[in-house]
Amino acid sequence: MNRLLPKLAYIALCLMATSNIAQAGSDLSEAFANPTQPKAVWVNAGFYTLHFDHDKGLRNANPGLGLEWTLNDNYALTVGAFKNSDHQHSNYIGMYVMPWRWESFKLGAVVGTFDGYPRANQGGWFPALVPMVSFEGERWGLNTAIIPSVKDKLYGGISFQLKYKLTP
Repeated sequence: MNRLLPKLAYIALCLMATSNIAQAGSDLSEAFANPTQPKAVWVNAGFYTLHFDHDKGLRNANPGLGLEWTLNDNYALTVGAFKNSDHQHSNYIGMYVMPWRWESFKLGAVVGTFDGYPRANQGGWFPALVPMVSFEGERWGLNTAIIPSVKDKLYGGISFQLKYKLTP
């Protein structure tokens, strides 16, 4: 039961984050109507991850470079590269789907793909759905992700990503 609870919480968060996607079709169409005019552009320097498995010799500091291209209040595109927890180079590309807001906080998920994890698809690209809470201030923000553990492939944790807004 101790190992089942985090998995059930992860599934519940993913279902909550994606439940409004079908209803938000027009919002998504509107977001892509003019993708060259972003609402904001954010830059980040990678992640810091607190791993659930502390005894695996994993790298907690995951330096890199990433961008978020905010399309509207609910959607943003993201791309980047970083040194992953397995001490390998990784790339990612995805879309933030953040349908819930409360003041400066957003809740949703990032839907995307990653590479560079040796035990996941032999280091090749694999899909990911990651629950996300984001705080966005005037210039600084913080993305907090719950990374699921995938047996013998990926080690889960809570990942923090500090970001800076380049455009107003």
